Amino acid sequence: MTASAFSRFPDRLQTAITSRLGWTSLRPVQELASHAILDGYNTIVLAPTAGGKTEASMFPLLAQMVEKEPQGVGILYIAPIKALLNNQAERLGMYTEMLGLSRFLWHGDIKAAQKKAFRKQPATLLMTTPESLEVMLMSASVPHTEMFADLRAVVIDEVHALAGSDRGAHLMSVLERVIRVSANDVQRVGLSATVGNPDAILDWLQGTSQRPRQKIDPPKEHSKKEIRILMQDSKTDIANRSSMLAQGKKSLLFCQSRALAEEISGAMQNRGIDVFIHHSSVALEERTLAEERFANGHNNCIVCTSTLELGIDVGDLDAVLQANAPDTVSAFLQRLGRTGRRGGGANTTFLIDNAAALLQAIAVIELARRNWVESIVVSDRNWAVLVQQLLALTMQFNSISPGDAWAQLSTIPDFKGIKRAEFDRLIKHMLKNKYLYLTGGLLAIGSETEKVFGRKNFMALYAVFSSPQQYEVYTEKEQPIGSLEQKFIDSLIPEISCFLLGGKAWIAQSIDRDNRALIVAPAPHGKKPTWGGFIPQFLGWDVCQEIAALLKSKQDLVYLDPIAKSVLNNAREERRQEVIEGTVWEEEKVQWWTYAGGRINRTLKYGLECLWGWEVRADNFQVTISGEHLTPVMFESAIAEVTKPEFWQAKNTQEYLLQNLPNYRFSKFQQVLPDRYALEMVQGYLLDIEGIVKLKVDC
Repeated sequence: MTASAFSRFPDRLQTAITSRLGWTSLRPVQELASHAILDGYNTIVLAPTAGGKTEASMFPLLAQMVEKEPQGVGILYIAPIKALLNNQAERLGMYTEMLGLSRFLWHGDIKAAQKKAFRKQPATLLMTTPESLEVMLMSASVPHTEMFADLRAVVIDEVHALAGSDRGAHLMSVLERVIRVSANDVQRVGLSATVGNPDAILDWLQGTSQRPRQKIDPPKEHSKKEIRILMQDSKTDIANRSSMLAQGKKSLLFCQSRALAEEISGAMQNRGIDVFIHHSSVALEERTLAEERFANGHNNCIVCTSTLELGIDVGDLDAVLQANAPDTVSAFLQRLGRTGRRGGGANTTFLIDNAAALLQAIAVIELARRNWVESIVVSDRNWAVLVQQLLALTMQFNSISPGDAWAQLSTIPDFKGIKRAEFDRLIKHMLKNKYLYLTGGLLAIGSETEKVFGRKNFMALYAVFSSPQQYEVYTEKEQPIGSLEQKFIDSLIPEISCFLLGGKAWIAQSIDRDNRALIVAPAPHGKKPTWGGFIPQFLGWDVCQEIAALLKSKQDLVYLDPIAKSVLNNAREERRQEVIEGTVWEEEKVQWWTYAGGRINRTLKYGLECLWGWEVRADNFQVTISGEHLTPVMFESAIAEVTKPEFWQAKNTQEYLLQNLPNYRFSKFQQVLPDRYALEMVQGYLLDIEGIVKLKVDC
């Protein structure tokens, strides 16, 4: 009979778990993960929020630290956001303390005196973010070579939130730089919610490690889930019904945008419950206060965006509410998983005020019921982070040869699709534009890099995310309210414009552009506030295809209220024919109902405009094309052409895209790139050239 993982732990850890935690056994995910980690595997551990992933990774790793204490930091624990680190700090501190080991939390809010003490005597477990880890590498006061010389393992929490993004590419790059100074083949453990392609994420996590790898994905417990969809007439009605459903409970109300969160939270005030607002533009003090008061309350609701999707513990939740619909199955499952964590059933109530959101919500629910969830696509040509890391390496070593830089960067999974000749072309461009200069055959930081990224000791270089320029918002008494993007600030007229922030209405008093500050006062009663616009998220292929199938179906759905059923039936009557026929023709105009998703339809738009100069409009579900002499034969021929990969590789297509794609800045490092690579980057965000081969057209 195979020994239990618990029995493989050292006596000191077994005793601590039993006496301090009162546990007599491990959960299935903890058993499986502990065996894999103790056996030396790089591992990805899949389990829902509060499913025991943290202990599944930390207990076997701490067991190894107990048997042979490391010299310096033995385990790195990395989380995508500071709030999650802060949330886990007490728990991980207890686990290390009960074994006589130590834990240290390092991020931007930790005092300098504490960091100084840690540098003198590093802890066994270091908790940090990717950006803070890079700052440690770049700091002359941090002896990272000695500190990480005996590093043995890294745990990446919420790895699905990092993989496939710029921050994920940055994390892997920084990790490989840290691991180069360790004498060990550092073990890698990723903790994740359910994703569609965990094996691909495990491959990405592997990096340069030579260890075997293993996925831990135990059978899910089929607990009862309560899902309801309730139709409402307006946003005000959503707020009113949410207030009623939240009475006497602890609830989260998720919204898809800051604008909607502000509108609904404002309408929920003074309705018999404590209402808090939580999104990325709300001041840190306000968000922290909301989390603390919410955790200790029982008649309250946080109106939030995706900021509370990650595993931040806000205590026992009674209910999750959703205003309209999330864009992805992954987001729905993350939100649903916030409830039912301690014995109760998981639940989500959708409050919906329009037919389009109803169809989207049903599609997401039905895909989840079939155990489908989005895959995470990891790019192997991440130009923006390649530039950032090239500059960071140049700074870390004062100067570096192109060959040594390539030797380090070419091992990163997110750069492996970039050829050496392309890398050399990038360096030539950066030298020409003074982002780098060459001295004795070595690359050094150029004058343009100092100008663009050098302020505040190059802190702009360390943060990979290119956040839009932010203005801090204060009352006249200097109380911080939150922050707003410059684009929105530019639209404000002092003493006239009103807006919502922090769940309250404000009137702009004055704008201090030198210090990027906006001074506000409470808005006069009856003055209608507004909010700035944001680029909508594209829906994916699978969600849109599910909506198409839903419109053709006659299936009755038990989780819809009577009004929602009526709205669905009306939508089916009105739109079933367009879904079945696919194309609707008028004279020299065709409406093509692809149900292919926003990126694929946008790709069609640019391809058809480039090919024939037709006027094309596109959204998530359809492409409308009009132009002189447009006929079904021409249309079918054009679709056949733009669905060929070679069409997109042609020089005239590339030139057209360069001139006509929106000049979005997805990264602060985009400006450093040659045009061809900057174009490739914008294409990667906006277009899906591979995806259009899925399309079929029946004229």
